[in-house]
Amino acid sequence: MTNSVLLYVSDAPASTRFYSKLLGLEPVEAGQTFAMFILPSGLGLGLWGRAGVEPQAAGAPGSSEIGFKVEQPDEVDALHGEWVEKGAEILLAPTELDFGRTFVALDPDGHRLRVYTVNEG
Repeated sequence: MTNSVLLYVSDAPASTRFYSKLLGLEPVEAGQTFAMFILPSGLGLGLWGRAGVEPQAAGAPGSSEIGFKVEQPDEVDALHGEWVEKGAEILLAPTELDFGRTFVALDPDGHRLRVYTVNEG
C-alpha cells in the first residue's frame, strides 16, 4: 500500500507534464483526469482534475504546501536553479529561516512546493 497526497488541478495532463519535468519522474498512471507519481520516498503524488472530484473540492491552491526535504543547504540552492530552468514560478527565493534554508515554488495551479533543509541541533 502506498500513502499519497492528492492535488486538485485544473488540467491534469498539463500538470502531469509540469511535475514530470520538475521532478524528473514519469507517472505510474496517467490519463485525462488523473495522474500518479511515486516519489523517491515512496509517497504517491496524485494529480486529480478538479472538475471530477467527489465531493467537490472547496479548498484553494496555495493554502497548504508539499515539502521536499533535502540534507544540505547547497542542495536547496541547486534545486532552485534547476527548477527555475525548468520553468517553475518562484514565490520565495532561497533564504534562511529559523528551521533552515528553503525556497518556495508554485505549480501551474498555485500549489506551494517548498524545498528545505533542517538545521542540526
